[in-house]
Amino acid sequence: MRAWPVLSLLLAIYIVYPVPGVANAQSAPLGVTALHQAVRDGDLSKVQELIEAGADVDAATRYQITPLSIAITANQPEITQRLLQAGADVKQRLPAEETLLMLAARVGNRATVAALLDHGAEVNAQQQAGQTALMWAAAAGHADVVELLIERGADPDVTLESGFTAFRFAAREGHIDVVQRLLAAGVDVNGAMKPQKGGGRAPRNGMSALMLAVESAHFELALALVDAGADPNDQRSGYAPLHALSWVRRPSRGDNPAGDPPPRGSGRVDSLEFVRQLVARGADVNLQLERGRAGAARLNPRGATPLLLAAFTSDVPLMRLLVDLGADHTIPNRDGCTPLLAAAGVGVFVADEYPGTEDEVLVAVEQLHRWGADLNAVDDNGETAVHGAAYRSFPRVVDQLVELGAESKVWNRPNKRGATPRDVAAGKRPGSFKPNLATIEAIERALKQ
Repeated sequence: MRAWPVLSLLLAIYIVYPVPGVANAQSAPLGVTALHQAVRDGDLSKVQELIEAGADVDAATRYQITPLSIAITANQPEITQRLLQAGADVKQRLPAEETLLMLAARVGNRATVAALLDHGAEVNAQQQAGQTALMWAAAAGHADVVELLIERGADPDVTLESGFTAFRFAAREGHIDVVQRLLAAGVDVNGAMKPQKGGGRAPRNGMSALMLAVESAHFELALALVDAGADPNDQRSGYAPLHALSWVRRPSRGDNPAGDPPPRGSGRVDSLEFVRQLVARGADVNLQLERGRAGAARLNPRGATPLLLAAFTSDVPLMRLLVDLGADHTIPNRDGCTPLLAAAGVGVFVADEYPGTEDEVLVAVEQLHRWGADLNAVDDNGETAVHGAAYRSFPRVVDQLVELGAESKVWNRPNKRGATPRDVAAGKRPGSFKPNLATIEAIERALKQ
């Protein structure tokens, strides 16, 4: 669906290259005719005059743009109808094999779509990547056009190599009315994506419309999908909706000090209200992930609960809500890492690239301590809360843990990679070799107490 801005740019070029008034004369170097210009200007009388003078209604520019494609893109239904009456070819293709019906579906003018179909446009034609007009209409949110296309035989089950269908495009973009029309047409609400190619920005295998909606922050739509039968505990993508909220609400910081922006989302339901309503609809607040593995010092997702992931991102409001709804703060992941260890920083691979400022981590650790979390827990990799603070390079968290009762006889020992918290702070760790002097000093102060 990348041709849209390209076509708009090419249409804008016509302003720079005015064409002569002769019916079929073309301007160099683009091959624009007077009819192209008249359509671009929305001048119906001039279009009529040129057609009567014998203008070629299918004249194509250097970029294979015809008067009809301009009329459709500019949402000019009267000119579109006149060109069709004059015999314009509805089956012409743009450079990437996009059809005119796709352009009309994207614009969203139901009358234009109907006119193209009435003149022989193929409702299930596909462009180079396999996209259909129904996909374009669904992604753009034109429910009335989606309904018309289905009535005229559009196949909602056409699937791209990426695993996307019209239904999944609509779910990702948050178009609840389109989703409802496609469900009424018989689309499987629990269908899962099976991308033929992985890597890069490819969706995860097993992604459903529900997970697409959740990860795009379309929470009202997500609840509608659950009401339509979507499983709120589905883990086929590797995660369930409650787990996904940890990175939807608190995205990774990466190279951006302020963090990646969360998705804009849609609807009238915010993320915390979504959690309440999803749990009321059967989501398991203590659901543990069944898949996943950790590399180097990264957090192992297998066995993680929504609370553990919320703690890992220092999302205290979400943590508190989950506990209010019945979450158990003692449940560890498969490596024995508890929510408190995760909050302190166990599983942080590169300092400063994960959600959570030092102040936020202090609040998260304090909250877990009040709930009774064990400050002296040691996971199966030999990691302690003070190791976690060293991974994050947060000296005040080291101070806090010691003040709250973390015992040096427990934490001052090497993990499975042979590193003590001081070693980690000095750079003996995967992901970074840069020492943090303030954290080293905090650990050394603690050892002298």
